[in-house]
Amino acid sequence: MSTTERPRILVVGGGYVGLYAARRILKKMRYGEATVTVVDPRSYMTYQPFLPEAAAGSISPRHVVVPLRRVLPKAEVLTGRVSNIDQDRKVAVVQPLVGESYELPFDYLVIAMGAVSRTFPIPGLAENGIGMKGIEEAIGLRNHVLEQLDKADSTTDEDIRRKALTFVFVGGGFAGAETIGEVEDMARDAAKYYPNVKREDMRFVLVDAADKILPEVGPKLGQWGLEHLQNRGVEIYLNTSMNSCVDGHVVLKNGLEVDSNTIVWTAGVKPNPALARFGLPLGPRGHVDTGANLQVKGTDYIWAAGDNAQVPDLASGEGAWCPPNAQHALRQAKVLGDNVISGMRGFPQGEYKHANKGAVAGLGLHKGVAMIVMGKMKIKLKGRLAWYMHRGYHGLAMPTFNRKIRVIADWTLGMFLKREVVSLGAMENPREEFYEAAAPVSAAAAAKKPAADVTSEKAKAS
Repeated sequence: MSTTERPRILVVGGGYVGLYAARRILKKMRYGEATVTVVDPRSYMTYQPFLPEAAAGSISPRHVVVPLRRVLPKAEVLTGRVSNIDQDRKVAVVQPLVGESYELPFDYLVIAMGAVSRTFPIPGLAENGIGMKGIEEAIGLRNHVLEQLDKADSTTDEDIRRKALTFVFVGGGFAGAETIGEVEDMARDAAKYYPNVKREDMRFVLVDAADKILPEVGPKLGQWGLEHLQNRGVEIYLNTSMNSCVDGHVVLKNGLEVDSNTIVWTAGVKPNPALARFGLPLGPRGHVDTGANLQVKGTDYIWAAGDNAQVPDLASGEGAWCPPNAQHALRQAKVLGDNVISGMRGFPQGEYKHANKGAVAGLGLHKGVAMIVMGKMKIKLKGRLAWYMHRGYHGLAMPTFNRKIRVIADWTLGMFLKREVVSLGAMENPREEFYEAAAPVSAAAAAKKPAADVTSEKAKAS
């Protein structure tokens, strides 16, 4: 941690907005003008649109994350959480991964904490649900699904097989539809290598409380996506929700009951709850309330953007807010970075205005939907062409040239090599096997110790 006397720009969060805003500030800043400090519980940024492909094995998980220290070599990167902010003293309380918390003074503040999964008090969800907000969850989901195929292939118990081969996904937005499409694709490929498991033995269920899926691409493409998934054998239940999932027994509001070892929760996001402790003005849904210049209302030294901010959408008109997606986060981060420099130097700040360019979604290899907005015209694509648009857009949006090349290399190898279908579930508990080997030895040594001590004491006495 630096002890410099220069003004400190504290960036709380190292996600999409935090990373790009810090890069922009460092690029625009004069030498020695200020110190940029980034605080995040993880030492890397995750490109979330690629999580479904990482879960399906189409992209290496390491290529979906960007190491902060490598990309921000001129910034301080602290691995920890900001637990509180004292605006009067301009001090943040940082809780590191280990050790006592400490105070960190700042002069300018950027709030870029992003969002967390939006959950409800559903019995069994915390114990059995799997989220899709981080790369760890994507890796875990992939290993878990393949492990279920291993279980089903090696047992003759029909109840165990049925529960292992039933996969329930809650949420039909981008995250839910893309994840179930990619995972179903992977499971279909993997089944070729299991003599006792066929695609017909698997049951994929998608549940959403709304009356449609993929609302981001419009009703027509959303309906095509729904029919496409149904043609692949996915059961889709709309206008319903999950009442409980205790011990993997899923009960839906429409009366359907299924047993499943795999319950994936992708039913939306909400602003990071920690924002409520910072004393910032919040909107009705917990977002930081900002002006069009991304400055927090009522302050002249705090900015916010991305999923944790309520940013006016000037391109859509009065009363509209920017949706929480990567398209806006990238562009907001650049404007925010410029405005921090302008605010620090006492210059006027620019307003954020960006018209929606459309949306793209992948539903597995060579399958997708895309809506491209060009002025007043909307181009709607589906199938393989839309899938190319999906990969092209996100390939270009992936931060850093290094990661772009690695992702494209993964895709290129996938054109010639078959998908890996190996479960590395032991990664979640890598020490378990060693512990089982070492525990009996340790126990035996502990049992012999008293006798040895007695002998030693007798020897000393004589």
